[in-house]
Amino acid sequence: MSTDFHQLDPVTVLEAIESLGFLCNGQLIELNSYENRVYQIGLEEADPLIAKFYRPQRWSDSQILEEHQFTQELANNDISVVPPVISFPLTDHNGASLHHYQDFRFALYKRYGGRSPNTEDLDCLEVLGRYIARIHLTGGNRTFTHRPNYSVEAFGNQSVAFLVDEGFLPPDLLASYLSVTDVLLSQLTEIYAIADNWERIRIHGDCHMGNVLWRDGVPHFVDFDDARNGLAIQDLWMLLSGDRTQQTQQLNAIVKGYRQFNHFDPPQLRLVESLRCLRMMYYSAWIARRWSDPAFPRAFPWFNTEQYWGQHILELKEQISRLQEPTLELFL
Repeated sequence: MSTDFHQLDPVTVLEAIESLGFLCNGQLIELNSYENRVYQIGLEEADPLIAKFYRPQRWSDSQILEEHQFTQELANNDISVVPPVISFPLTDHNGASLHHYQDFRFALYKRYGGRSPNTEDLDCLEVLGRYIARIHLTGGNRTFTHRPNYSVEAFGNQSVAFLVDEGFLPPDLLASYLSVTDVLLSQLTEIYAIADNWERIRIHGDCHMGNVLWRDGVPHFVDFDDARNGLAIQDLWMLLSGDRTQQTQQLNAIVKGYRQFNHFDPPQLRLVESLRCLRMMYYSAWIARRWSDPAFPRAFPWFNTEQYWGQHILELKEQISRLQEPTLELFL
């Protein structure tokens, strides 16, 4: 299987779609996606489709199919998500959601429009809480078999190890980086230990506002590519923004909606800053792991400079003190 996207040119994309029996009209728009390649494909006498070509060697076929099955299960429960299309002009492809063309794997989706939710509208956040609670009810029916768990090891330890082993840190900043990450990883492991016996469920995994389309008062959840087994709080904390007062108001609105459909454990709030810290570590390593992909230096020209790493280390140092702050309060 191909290890990169170098051979995924427009002709190959259109040929892949037409291999399923669709007749393309030649219109192809590349959409904003870095991890995978996503295109809007124009069709003759039909609405456009969205084609998602998976990054080679990231997920196995079994792991991708678990994502598809989860979104279809959610859609069957009247939750507004975007599952893959499984009906095609060529009948021998009916029922399949993951397709292969040359060395690439891809899935097709219907096109949905919408805007980002208004984070300043507490009523909007309450609605989001209700829908995420319903996602978690379905996600709690069972866990993923092939997809991994969200963990300090995967998002923290492995991220730090990769950056150090591959030499991304400037030599004069390496000692400082190792010093702060050693402290953080020790604290994160200790804090996250309280969750050892908590229930893991299937979660969205990357539930930020960019992955929610708001239309006609309803949130539509997209891009379950990072779905894993994890804790409910992982799909809630990224909806928070602003200072502590603002985040407290937002959290109470979200949990108010969430509790209308599902149980929420307040002790999970202890993990909010830990999860934020892990995401910061993982984000830097994610860009580094993809740095050989030409799309990444173009999209992140500021990455891998001494200024970037100096700022990153400073932000990680600030997280040390934030890990000791009181958790956000629920007034419900």
